[in-house]
Amino acid sequence: MKLCIPIKENNGLKSEVYSHFGSAPAFLIFDTNSKEEIIIDNSNMNHVHGACNPIQTIGGSNVDAVIVGGIGGGAISKLNASNIKVFQSVQGNAQLNIDLFKKSLLPELTIEHACTQHSHN
Repeated sequence: MKLCIPIKENNGLKSEVYSHFGSAPAFLIFDTNSKEEIIIDNSNMNHVHGACNPIQTIGGSNVDAVIVGGIGGGAISKLNASNIKVFQSVQGNAQLNIDLFKKSLLPELTIEHACTQHSHN
């Protein structure tokens, strides 16, 4: 399974999860089977709120799930339409969130959980 995690800066699995999908500086793509890690710079990080193209943003990577602190409704809808589920991260690094995801301890986000702005705590 391939997971996409927005990150503040590239520190591999020790990277802190960024608080908002669309404006994240980069994304960590992690394959839970092969343990392969790929970093994608977010060239669309300064978009107008609501104008995020999540599939383009993650470089067309075939991911199965996104683990994120916050995300807009449009991005959730677009990801879900591509059969990509979205899960709520906890504060901490990518490895912690991957471990929690594998144990089914991260709640799935739906359109009702969407953010209305880019600033999150």
